[in-house]
Amino acid sequence: MFDSLTEKLGSVFKKLRGHGKLSEENINEALKEVRLALLEADVNFKVVKDFIDRIRTRAVGQEVLESLTPAQQVVKIVHEELISLMGGVNTGLALSYKPPIPFMLVGLQGSGKTTSAAKLGKFLKDKGRNPFLVPAEVSRPAAIDQLKKLGEQLGIPVFDPNPKESPLQICRKALVWADEEGGDTLIIDTAGRLHIDETLMKELQEIKGAVTPREILLVADAMTGQDAVNVAKKFNETLDLNGIILTKLDGDARGGAALSIKSVTGKPIKFIGVGEKLDALELFHPDRMASRILGMGDVLSLIEKAQENIDAKKAQELERKLLKDKFTLEDFLEQLQQIKKMGSIEQILSMIPGMGKMKLPANLQGSEKELVKVEAIIRSMTREERRSPEILNGSRRLRISKGSGTSVQDVNQLLKQYLQTKKMIRQFKKGGIRGFAKGMFS
Repeated sequence: MFDSLTEKLGSVFKKLRGHGKLSEENINEALKEVRLALLEADVNFKVVKDFIDRIRTRAVGQEVLESLTPAQQVVKIVHEELISLMGGVNTGLALSYKPPIPFMLVGLQGSGKTTSAAKLGKFLKDKGRNPFLVPAEVSRPAAIDQLKKLGEQLGIPVFDPNPKESPLQICRKALVWADEEGGDTLIIDTAGRLHIDETLMKELQEIKGAVTPREILLVADAMTGQDAVNVAKKFNETLDLNGIILTKLDGDARGGAALSIKSVTGKPIKFIGVGEKLDALELFHPDRMASRILGMGDVLSLIEKAQENIDAKKAQELERKLLKDKFTLEDFLEQLQQIKKMGSIEQILSMIPGMGKMKLPANLQGSEKELVKVEAIIRSMTREERRSPEILNGSRRLRISKGSGTSVQDVNQLLKQYLQTKKMIRQFKKGGIRGFAKGMFS
């Protein structure tokens, strides 16, 4: 996400750092390029104008021109203004209320509303709450079936609506049902349309009046850029939104919607969808996102992902093995599986300061299919072979390839990756992140 913008802003700041002392002319020239980069990222024109004006006012003052490190001061100002532009801080959900607390999800068809309802349910369940889901989209039976299947996958109760009843009746009954069954949070997946119309808005207003939702969250597709911003503006005018869930942000290299929506609507982005999996919903932190846009990484999110996905006991056991240099192919497979839970290697690197722009070697750009292949190869080995890969001669490799349905070349490639990983671990132990990078790319 934001790849294009990050690259262009990085180029602008690199030029600024080439000047020992900055003049007003230098700064204005840089701001022209920042303005162009934001417009190319599909950020709202008025938002760009106000943003650049605020930076210019601060950047041509004593704060920068009389600084010992003027270029760094400009980056600092841009960073602070980006945070402000995207809402400052994440306000979270209003959960201090008498249960069951109703939340309404609204949006157009295709924005990912039904999936986001399930993802939000999982997010709340992981935080210790007892969420219930309500499919109130009677005009599209497939949406009801979809939410039921997702709820079953997640172990979250889903209200079984009577399709002959109106969405209003369904929501009223669901509220009673959740109260009786002990649910503390009710997530209502409302109707969507291909475009905003009077019938849709009237229906949503009726539901709002009947269930008095604690929050109304718009689900908007980041890939549609300024269309998402315009949709948010119209929904907000009618329903007075509390926040936005911006989906498909992982596929949006520009980021115009994320950078515009708060300024245009006055309502914050609360969550972002960063993948298709049901755990791919994250709280939106403007400060962390601003750091990532400027290539500063996002260490806090990386730590949180590790804490959520990596087993502490297994991590301690691995640490013990690493200290004794006993990292086997069994450990290699286990670590691949745990890292995969955190996201792609590219996503992980983007959170490490200074490493977001690094291009991965082709042999590390694996997919889930590659992980399945790796697992098949390692499981086709004997215990002795897994623990002592150096004994894998030509005949053993041929046997393993046949047993795993792969080629000898695949087996050789895996062993090369394993040795490369051991090398990276040794480098990391010697030199931290820089040593890790040296081990990976040397």
